[in-house]
Amino acid sequence: MNLVTVKAYLLREQFHKFWEYVSPTWAGKFLDGWLAMVNKSNIDPITDLGKTLESHRELILNFFRAKKAFNSGIVEGFNRKINLTVRKSFGFRTIKIAKVAMYHQLGELPEARFTHEFW
Repeated sequence: MNLVTVKAYLLREQFHKFWEYVSPTWAGKFLDGWLAMVNKSNIDPITDLGKTLESHRELILNFFRAKKAFNSGIVEGFNRKINLTVRKSFGFRTIKIAKVAMYHQLGELPEARFTHEFW
């Protein structure tokens, strides 16, 4: 067996437990312990991952502080709606009108009532 591969696999499987925590304090303690094991493993790609996770530790723990209510899917959805609105507003003459179109799309603002009805 290739022991380096087995070590990497076991570290990966252990990290899955991280997402089961509810408290940011306990999740932080688990992350610190896992990062210590990663640093001792001497597997370069995993130690690089450990350094990245360590540098973004507080941002990752914000996920637990928000009680797992938000994820990147929400942001991706907003970006998709904005890009769609920008494509639709290609013919607008000013940026102000494009901004109004985005406010209507993202905020679902009511349309203005016209004084005349079109049949």
